[in-house]
Amino acid sequence: MPARSFVDTNVLVYAHDRGAGSTHAVARDLVASLWEQRLGVISTQVIQELYVNLRRKASRPVSHADARRVIDDDLTWEVVVNDGDAMVHALDLEERYQLSFWDALIVTAAISAGVSTLYSEDLSHGQLFGDVRIVNPFV
Repeated sequence: MPARSFVDTNVLVYAHDRGAGSTHAVARDLVASLWEQRLGVISTQVIQELYVNLRRKASRPVSHADARRVIDDDLTWEVVVNDGDAMVHALDLEERYQLSFWDALIVTAAISAGVSTLYSEDLSHGQLFGDVRIVNPFV
């Protein structure tokens, strides 16, 4: 049986950004597969970043209504809530692995969800954080 996987913001942005070139197709197919199998996990941070990036940073920014529809759909995924304990754990990961705080919070959410894979373009492909392996789907 396939394992649940955490998806970082950048992958979701590419999945919805038709102007993202070849990364769009890769991300779209990955996200669609995770959606169909009900294996995708995200966090509150990912949802927040996704909204901002779709509205302001995508190659083709979307309307509020379109971004809202994406967010509503993605909130049907398993969502990890970043609480105080998660933030403290992220601080420890930030120091130990020399990550940005935001990347450390993504890793913390993936660890707390118990996933085996974290799909991200921002972290080192193949790196392990406990049982969570970073996979850059674009390499």
